[in-house]
Amino acid sequence: MLDRIRIVLIGTSHPGNIGAAARAMKTMGLSQLAVVAPRCDPRDGEAFARSSGAEDILEAMQQFETLEAAVTDCTLVVGASARSRTLPWPLCSPRELSASLPGELSGSDTGLALVFGREDVGLSNSELQRCHRHVHIPTSEHYSSLNLAAAVQVLAYECRQAWLTTTPVTSPEPFGVEWDNPLASHADTERLFEHLERTLINIGFHDPDNPRQLMARLRRLLLRSRMDSMELNILRGILTRIERHGDPNGNDHPR
Repeated sequence: MLDRIRIVLIGTSHPGNIGAAARAMKTMGLSQLAVVAPRCDPRDGEAFARSSGAEDILEAMQQFETLEAAVTDCTLVVGASARSRTLPWPLCSPRELSASLPGELSGSDTGLALVFGREDVGLSNSELQRCHRHVHIPTSEHYSSLNLAAAVQVLAYECRQAWLTTTPVTSPEPFGVEWDNPLASHADTERLFEHLERTLINIGFHDPDNPRQLMARLRRLLLRSRMDSMELNILRGILTRIERHGDPNGNDHPR
């Protein structure tokens, strides 16, 4: 899916922005870059310097004179617009665009063009009217100026999120790696709570005659963390040290 998404930059005036856009694309797995009537040399050394490892995208970049030529084989053309227009046009958010992509790109002959305008004035009304829909990045109302490469990054990220929804998950682990210790058992967790309550009573922090939901709240806190066996043992060890510190004879207490 990602290989059928084309980033189209119209009238870019600084080669560094083209390079930075290429970098934003590569981090999200996009590879098709096209420039339309650039106002600079798109393969200037500054572009390659700012690409930071995405030189292959710049080398494969296509250059066109018109938007029509750049998107002639695309089945969906979406223009990035930061301004409201006098003529209403289908408008979506980046997240709404992302949600629609798996369906839009389900066919083998489908292709998407994401079109970005000039750094100073964006896309013209004529260019926007050549797009099926517009996408607006909801920036802060107090400061809405978004760098070209940053805008590319936002939409490239959403494209990748759409792709991930169609890709089998290779690791079910919540942290992306196999956890280093097994989760604590229910029985061990209950023994921890007994140990914790006893210790809090001994140090005068918990009054069982006036509990005020203390243990219930501590249960909620610790159960929310899904402790593993090592983490639980660490907490038990801390409680044991607290008990020994409070016992003048240094006696062990039942575990």
